[in-house]
Amino acid sequence: MSAAVTGVGGAERPGQVKMAQAVRHAIEHDEHVAVQAGTGTGKSLAYLVPAIRHAIESDNAVVVSTATIALQRQLVDRDLPRLAEALADYLPHEPQFAILKGRRNYLCRYKVTAAWPDEDGDDQLFDPREVSATGRMVQRIQEWAEETETGDRDELVPGVNEQAWRQFSVTARECLGAQRCPSGAECFAERARERAGNVDVVVTNHALLAIDAMEEFAVLPEHDVVVVDEAHELVDRVTSVVTDELSEVAVATTVRRVGRLIEQGVADRLQEAGEDLKALLAAAPPGRLDQLPQVLGDTLSVLRDSAFACITAMGSRGGDMWGGGKNDDPEKAGLRKAAFTALDELHDTSVRILEAFGGESEVERAEVVWLEGATDRRPALLKVAPLSVGGMLRDKLFADRTVILTSATLALGGTFEGMARQWGLGPARPDDGRQAHPEQDGPGASPEQHGEAGPERKAGQKRKDWVGLDVGSPFDHARSGILYVAKHLPQPGRDGLPKEYLDEITELIEAAGGRTLGLFSSMRAAKAATEALRERLGVPLLCQGDDSTSLLVKQFAEDPATCLFGTLSLWQGVDVPGPSLSLVIIDRIPFPRPDDPLASARQRHVAAKGGNGFMAVAATHAALLLAQGAGRLLRGQSDKGVVAVLDPRLATGRYGSFLRDSLPPFWTTSDPAKVRAALRRLTA
Repeated sequence: MSAAVTGVGGAERPGQVKMAQAVRHAIEHDEHVAVQAGTGTGKSLAYLVPAIRHAIESDNAVVVSTATIALQRQLVDRDLPRLAEALADYLPHEPQFAILKGRRNYLCRYKVTAAWPDEDGDDQLFDPREVSATGRMVQRIQEWAEETETGDRDELVPGVNEQAWRQFSVTARECLGAQRCPSGAECFAERARERAGNVDVVVTNHALLAIDAMEEFAVLPEHDVVVVDEAHELVDRVTSVVTDELSEVAVATTVRRVGRLIEQGVADRLQEAGEDLKALLAAAPPGRLDQLPQVLGDTLSVLRDSAFACITAMGSRGGDMWGGGKNDDPEKAGLRKAAFTALDELHDTSVRILEAFGGESEVERAEVVWLEGATDRRPALLKVAPLSVGGMLRDKLFADRTVILTSATLALGGTFEGMARQWGLGPARPDDGRQAHPEQDGPGASPEQHGEAGPERKAGQKRKDWVGLDVGSPFDHARSGILYVAKHLPQPGRDGLPKEYLDEITELIEAAGGRTLGLFSSMRAAKAATEALRERLGVPLLCQGDDSTSLLVKQFAEDPATCLFGTLSLWQGVDVPGPSLSLVIIDRIPFPRPDDPLASARQRHVAAKGGNGFMAVAATHAALLLAQGAGRLLRGQSDKGVVAVLDPRLATGRYGSFLRDSLPPFWTTSDPAKVRAALRRLTA
């Protein structure tokens, strides 16, 4: 570890060493470990050093999974190259690494040049100006395709929208396969997979990690150790992967793909079912569906049967599942495979939604169905997702691998148990003295306290132990930061920001001389505050949506007098060390919206089993976001400032202590005069 730190020009930190020892112990003893490591700990080195050592000694790759592109790029472009060079003299060979993403993230060379089913049938849903902008993006992709060496979508800067990109990419199900595709020998996705199969460390994302764990076929190279960085986002990312949806556009696209391959009458029945679905979704109110309306059930049944009739009419998929032999026309094979893929998705999603209502009671329900209303950019969507992904993760990810989970935010309410339960893990190893005691009936309580059964194991399957470790932070939070809870303000309502909140924000920003990141629970609140305060404040005020988020953050960081207001992506995505940020304002506790279909269904499901649904779902969600938001303040050793929470419920609510225990250990006050004085001293 010391050689690695010295080699990259850093300084060894106690928390970093402690984390590296825990990771090495977990690998050697085949157990899982969850490590909370504050900003500045150097956690990437702490897990990479023991992981690389294991990979080279065992000749078995280690997978590192992240939630964000930014961290993937940091690992591949900065951390791993420097670390590989530093460790080269201490290992049998210099560590090798590669990045691997899902097939849809790579340009399909064949699709660039070959005819393909029309993907633009939903243009009528968009503003003509957006269609024109998409056309320009398509042209830019075509030009980029002539020069790119990787085909990686993330290297196309500025980026393009999904409508443009999907015209040049394929999913794993749509891909012809390297052996049959005329461009197989130079396929970007296959090249990336080949590189990943010959390295020690494979960097990927949570979505591909989930797909690899849950599919019948391997996507990632063989591995026995997984590092999940940004682990606080694992459940949400996995949930997104296993969420399915139906829409009029999906049916129309499928009809276009299949219409030229089967009798028109069979395709027409599928089109009619799609038109019925379109009318039904347009008339239905958005929200969670607790019961299946008969008219929707009938429509889904017709859609299912029509899709199956089309599949039957397509005939045999052939020995390789997609029809014909190796000498078939690749264009024809591509059209057939695209049609089969679309039909399978329509059929299987219809079946899944119908079966989601099979349970007679809330306790028996495993999935939730809801309708998202149409917007200017997309049609109405009928969606289905699991109430929990813990069982999938337990059986598919944790059962036969050692998993290292890390983030700056894992110990919610002072314990790891809440996050562990979402991951499908049982109670921590009993003799682990490094964890706080879970609060009774809080999110950290055991599954049994929430009315849930503990993780079931297959016969003969031994549950791996796991431990939780908080290695602290290099920052002295109590001396560097203040947590200010505005107890004197009224509770937030549903009618926008109260005048008292706007007055409080004004006084705080004036005391700070700008230098403020405003984190709001909704974009509407962020824009309302911006409009109301731009005339009152004597400092520049930016709002998310004025420009790209990256440019706004750059402008904010470069001018200490500037303030930036925004919502969710700013809660977790802003890293501004130095004098440009000395005040973080949070307008209200970020509980999920009462009408959030997935969160409300999960909350009710826990309650139906006799648990505390509010604490297990809503409070855990809020604690995670609060901790992430508060973590924006201290990003460097010399940083100082204030986190101001305007919602008095953080001090007065029965759940307040749980939420406060989830935050960094700032010095806490409810005295506005002391806070304003402290902010003025920072600008003096």
